[in-house]
Parts: sequence; C-alpha cells; structure tokens
Amino acid sequence: MAQHNEIGQLGEQLAEQYLIEKGYEIIERNWRYTRFELDLIATKEDTLHFIEVKTRKTNEFGLPEDAVDEIKISYLVAAGEEFLYQHPEWRKVQFDVLSICLLPFDEVEYFLIEDVYF
Repeated sequence: MAQHNEIGQLGEQLAEQYLIEKGYEIIERNWRYTRFELDLIATKEDTLHFIEVKTRKTNEFGLPEDAVDEIKISYLVAAGEEFLYQHPEWRKVQFDVLSICLLPFDEVEYFLIEDVYF
C-alpha cells in the first residue's frame, strides 16, 4: 500500500476516535457512491455529519484542510446528496472537515471545521 494511503487510513482511525470522544456516533466509514466517497458519516444529537478527513505528516504542501478544494467539495456534496436520497429521514445535515497533523515530535493536532458552507 502506498504511504499516502497508509497515512490516510491512520488519519481516519484517529478521526473516528477523536469524534467518538467528542460525542459523535459513527454510522458509516468510507461510504461510496459511484466514484465519490464520504470518509465518515456520523451523528451528534439530531444532526447528520458528512466528515472529510485530511491528514498530513508534514506542512511542506500546506495544511491538511488546504487540500479540500472546490472539486473535492463538489464530490462531497454529490455523495452527500445521494446518501440523503437513500436516507430521507435526516433533516439537519452538516458538511465538516477534520484536519489532522502528524508532525514528528509533536502531539497529534486536530482542527475540526464544522458546517462548511460552499
């Protein structure tokens, strides 16, 4: 497996633990619709959260959240719309980005950007 895939998987595992500690319930992992994917789908209180997880081991290419560009956002929205089509019971929905930095010799750093507007 390529190193970036391993880092991505580690980031998703860390994200899941972090979100559970913050009171979220994870209901789906790596949910796919055609070529689109939602990293994590979670609930907290009465809101459904579509969570994009971005993880980096270096700041050489910018912060993890910088990788969530317009194209990525359009993919998230497409996947989210399909999930809602299949699960129409949800009325409150948020798109979130969870940025994780795994810099050497530092603690893991989390930055949750909630309710991203497009």
